[in-house]
Amino acid sequence: MAERGNAVPARRLAVLGSPIAHSRSPRLHAAAYEVLGLPWSYEAIEVDEAGLGPFLDSLTPEWRGLSLTMPLKREAVRLAGRVDRIAALTDAANTMLLGASSGEPRSREVFNTDVAGIVGALGDVGLVEARHVEILGGGATAASALTAAAELGAEHVSISARNPAKLGPLEDLGRQLGLAVAVGALGERAETEAELVVSTLPGDATDAGQLRAADPARSVLLDVAYDPWPSARAQQWERRGGTVVSGLGMLVHQALVQVRIFVEGDPLVPLDREEPVLAALRAAAGIDERGAHLA
Repeated sequence: MAERGNAVPARRLAVLGSPIAHSRSPRLHAAAYEVLGLPWSYEAIEVDEAGLGPFLDSLTPEWRGLSLTMPLKREAVRLAGRVDRIAALTDAANTMLLGASSGEPRSREVFNTDVAGIVGALGDVGLVEARHVEILGGGATAASALTAAAELGAEHVSISARNPAKLGPLEDLGRQLGLAVAVGALGERAETEAELVVSTLPGDATDAGQLRAADPARSVLLDVAYDPWPSARAQQWERRGGTVVSGLGMLVHQALVQVRIFVEGDPLVPLDREEPVLAALRAAAGIDERGAHLA
C-alpha cells in the first residue's frame, strides 16, 4: 500500500555501500520526495558485506527501505525473505523494501531496478530494440545489462572481461534468457556488428582496448560510469560518430523505480506525479531529457 503525504509519519531511507561518500542517490531521492510532499529522509551510509546483516538487524520501525550498491548487491539477495524475478535472475539486488514492524522480524523484499534503469536510459535516446549487444565487464551490473539486452529483443550478446574464465554464471544467465552468448577477454574483440555496447567497467579502466563497431554512427554506447565524464571510452565513441549515454541516465531511471517501490510498494505502479518526479530526478542528476550532461 502506498504511503502518502500527511497521513503517514516520516520515514527513513538510505543508500548503503563501500565506498559510498560519492553517491548521488541522496540528492536524487530528496528531490523526488520533495515533489511528492513526503517528509522522508534519505542518507548515505558506509556498510560492507560483513556489516550488512548486523545493520539490517539494527533497523528501527521508521525505516522504509534501502538502496544497495557495491559490494552489497549479491549479499542482499541472500539476506532477503522475498526476491523479485529480476533480482533472482541476476542474483543481484539494489533495492530493499522493509515491511511494517508488528513484533515479528521485519520482512525484507529485494528488487533489481538496474535493468529498468538501463532500458529507460536507452529509451531516452530512442533505442528500444537491439539484436546484437556487446557487454564490457563481468560483475553484477553486467548481469543486469544482459537481462536488459533480452528485454530489448537481443539474439546475440558478446561479453568481454579481464578474466573470461569467471563468466560462466553470465553464460548460464544468457541461456536462461534465450540468448546466444559468446565470451572473451578485454582487448581481444574483433569488429562487432553490435547496435548497443554497454560498458560496466570503472570510468578509469584502461584495459578495454579499442571499441570496435562496423558502423559506430548506427550504434549506441551506454557507459555506466559517469564520474569523471566524459570517460575515455565515451570520447572515443563520439569521435567515431556514435551516440553515447552516460550512467547518469541509468541512475535516474533506476531511482524512479526505487521511488515507486518505496512509495507504492510495487515497481510497476506509476507514481501519482511521475512526470514531475522524473523531471526532478533529471535536474538533480544534471542531465537533460536525452541523458546528456548539462553544463
